Amino acid sequence: MNSLARRIPFPLQERFYRGLTGSLKYVGRVLQLIIRPPEIFAGPGASLLLCDALAGTNTPRVLLVTDAMLVKLGIVEPLRARLEARGVAVTVYDGVLPDPGVEQCEAALRVLQEHGCEAVLAVGGGSAMDCAKIVAARATNDTPVWEMTGFFKVKHAPLPIYCIPTTAGTGSEVSVGAVVSDPAQQKKLPVIDHKLVPRMAALDGRLMLGLPRAGTAATGMDALTHAVEAYIARIAIPESDQYALEAVSLIMRHLPRVMENGKDEDSRQMMSWAAYRAGMAMNRAGLGYVHGIAHNFGAHYHTPHGWANAIVLPYVLEYSKADCRERLAELARVSGLAKGGESDAQLADAFIAHVRQLKADFGIPEGLKDLRADDIPAIAEAALAEAHLSYAVPRYMDQKTCEALIRQMLV
Repeated sequence: MNSLARRIPFPLQERFYRGLTGSLKYVGRVLQLIIRPPEIFAGPGASLLLCDALAGTNTPRVLLVTDAMLVKLGIVEPLRARLEARGVAVTVYDGVLPDPGVEQCEAALRVLQEHGCEAVLAVGGGSAMDCAKIVAARATNDTPVWEMTGFFKVKHAPLPIYCIPTTAGTGSEVSVGAVVSDPAQQKKLPVIDHKLVPRMAALDGRLMLGLPRAGTAATGMDALTHAVEAYIARIAIPESDQYALEAVSLIMRHLPRVMENGKDEDSRQMMSWAAYRAGMAMNRAGLGYVHGIAHNFGAHYHTPHGWANAIVLPYVLEYSKADCRERLAELARVSGLAKGGESDAQLADAFIAHVRQLKADFGIPEGLKDLRADDIPAIAEAALAEAHLSYAVPRYMDQKTCEALIRQMLV
């Protein structure tokens, strides 16, 4: 928020932001017509079916974007072997790190160009998929990442993108966006464009059986946040509501099960489907303050995104509930929290309390240990700038209110 904006009374700012983001509902309806959802392969072994389908496109050379741990665990090799058996030359870039930065995307781009790859296959979590999307866009656009940051700035169609998620959380396998970090400026760079939707994606719960407990919790809560923020957004539409409610219902049933037993293949598969549906909801209705704050925790402290979302979510819901009680009550109902006879206000409180209990059960703290009081004004300012220009939040907050909310997360 610049100095001029600071001098404008907040009620006038809020009126402006409501008008601005309200128009996104019409943009969303148009995008609903033009966004081509990916071809989905779902179920155990779906990742190999995607490899077969990719080979069927007669693509001669593919860059496989992943991380070193997945290579070490042996998850990548069967996919590489399947593609090469079908006549596709595979070059592996395994330099993706959590919270990928621009430099990793540029390194992967150089590998792609050196080997003449004509498509990009992401195997991994949100970091690998976001990196792959940026690489695919950079390959066809002579434009640095920061110039593509924002909405609809990818001028030319990227190389074909294919995704095999190994976590159930980000929804990047279906989303219109990719987010990478600029460490030098301590900023997240969100690139949002319908051209970034992958051509194909595989929802293969079998690949997630070895996901550690902390990763399972963080990615599951990430998917929950996508669905919840999309559902309480002021520009939600019936289609996004359907996706969001389905996702929340599945997550509330199956996330505790995979936290209890990481080898529960059925629940792993259901979580992969839930993350996909949450991504569909997010595409159509957007996000909110949780993501605005969480992105800036990541930019300042490299906090894993799902972990940051989980920490922030109940605080933002508590603040927002005055303007979205009926919606929070419906989330409580699909979560199985209604016993009969409760008011919407009671159910809204029950849902927020349940989110807090899930965090406690999963070992996610109430606050962020890395958070420094001196950083809070800058984090709040950046979070508000992101949210107010991009998200149709149910209840707005000003700089002072946002700082006070974030200060609750000091530990």
